[in-house]
Amino acid sequence: MEQPAGGRRPRLVSSLALGQRAWEVTLEWERGLLSWRDPQPARGRGGGNCFVPASEIIAVEETEIDEKQCSSGKWQKMAKPHAFTVYYVKRAQKHCWRCSEVTFWCVDEQLCNQWIQALKELLELQKFRPKQLLVYINPYGGKRQGKRIYEQKVAPLFSLASISTDVIITEHANHAKDNLFEVNIYKYDGIVCVGGDGMFSEVMHGLIGRIQKDSGIDQNNPKAPLVQCNIRIGIIPAGSTDCICYATVGVTDPVTSALHIIVGDSQPLDVSSIHHNNTFLKYSVSLLGYGFYGDILKDSEKKRWMGTIRYDFSGFKTFLSHHYYEGTVSFLPAKHTLGSPRDKKRCRTGCLICRQSKQQPEELQKKYGLEHNEDEGVEDWKVIKGKFLAINAVNMSCACPRSPKGLSPAAHLADGSIDLILVRKCSRFNFLRYLVRHTNQDDQFDFTFVEVYRVKKFQFTSKHLEDNDNDVKDVGKKRFGQFCRDHPTCCCSLSNSIWNCDGETLDSSTIEVKVHCQLMKLFARGIEENSNDEAVYNQ
Repeated sequence: MEQPAGGRRPRLVSSLALGQRAWEVTLEWERGLLSWRDPQPARGRGGGNCFVPASEIIAVEETEIDEKQCSSGKWQKMAKPHAFTVYYVKRAQKHCWRCSEVTFWCVDEQLCNQWIQALKELLELQKFRPKQLLVYINPYGGKRQGKRIYEQKVAPLFSLASISTDVIITEHANHAKDNLFEVNIYKYDGIVCVGGDGMFSEVMHGLIGRIQKDSGIDQNNPKAPLVQCNIRIGIIPAGSTDCICYATVGVTDPVTSALHIIVGDSQPLDVSSIHHNNTFLKYSVSLLGYGFYGDILKDSEKKRWMGTIRYDFSGFKTFLSHHYYEGTVSFLPAKHTLGSPRDKKRCRTGCLICRQSKQQPEELQKKYGLEHNEDEGVEDWKVIKGKFLAINAVNMSCACPRSPKGLSPAAHLADGSIDLILVRKCSRFNFLRYLVRHTNQDDQFDFTFVEVYRVKKFQFTSKHLEDNDNDVKDVGKKRFGQFCRDHPTCCCSLSNSIWNCDGETLDSSTIEVKVHCQLMKLFARGIEENSNDEAVYNQ
């Protein structure tokens, strides 16, 4: 062991056996780095220095060596060899992570114990790692594989990382949400949901609602400053749609998500609150869609027996219907954000735009000693009236395997704004061109009938409600709405659509939406730029 300089922790350097060769293994406390080097690499074989950061070491354990291993290779001369195994994150292709391992042999027990103790002390310094988790499993979501996925792929990793869990199998809708208002959430380091976007939405609503209740915040007040949720949520994808997991991790893989939870990653996330007449309706973190995407969801809900193919069927049917909706959109541009929806600066791990967008309002608050109120100055609000095929508000790119860029490629996870996309009435052919561009590299906003704005708040009012204060459903019956529902292939204006709120239906067409910057946190780190790099780096 090298001597410490200036009171710093020492470097631990030893010659240990890896396979049947001696490697120089080094643990650097200051850099938090474990590395091993083959001093005599075989000719024609890549050698060099292999290293893994302490933040990506999962666990270290003493390893039992069987007689066959003892009698093999040059290490058979050891009287009683000892070994320890380091489990760490290994990056695979397409943003996937895997749990890999490396076993080192030591010449004596004291040296082995010294390495195990040093590595465990280094792991104890990773203060953001969870020790106790509350897990909700939806056994009915997707292909009904949630329980199996957790027990076979996730639970063993949590056990390896010495994470204790309390597991609840949900039995009915809103089970997790209701339970979060009853349990002591503050004894947990995080909450894990096993399921799809619907399950995540349920846990999110329960957690945010519980925090606001405990803080004395009235969620029905659209102007109320919500209290940030510091308890992180982890998503183990096991549903029909896993858009949120895909947009924050880059892949829908249970093992990858479990490893992000284990290493204690933290990704702040913007949340939009939705109100109607001073009544709280829902929260949204991905897509809030009216018109096209609302109609798809409304139709697909009637065909759940079809499985995931129902989305394709309903999408094709809705496209042929080609309904448009009249109304008024009012919005407050997000002046504090640094980017724009068309600047092609994608949100990635350690996003600079998200960090600086959070800092600017905080600096204003410190400077003036009060909360910066963006409602001041009515002239800042913009108003657009028209006939729309789709009105989409996204907090994130909404990327998925079928649409790698998403609805708004440059949308950011935590910049305190949403991208408001207005698709005006156009021909079926032009609308098809717009939809196709979500699957290729062309700019989907480069159409005269498409407008996109980065906003902090927005409101929408259906024209039928502007003309008549009666209930939306009554208006629909008086006009052509009922006729159009009975004849979905017609091309005309319906009285109203519904809102698709993160895959859940929202019947109130007239809504008020406000973005809350970084209201919650996920066990994620955003999509990494260099996805195909190995976790064990070679130099």
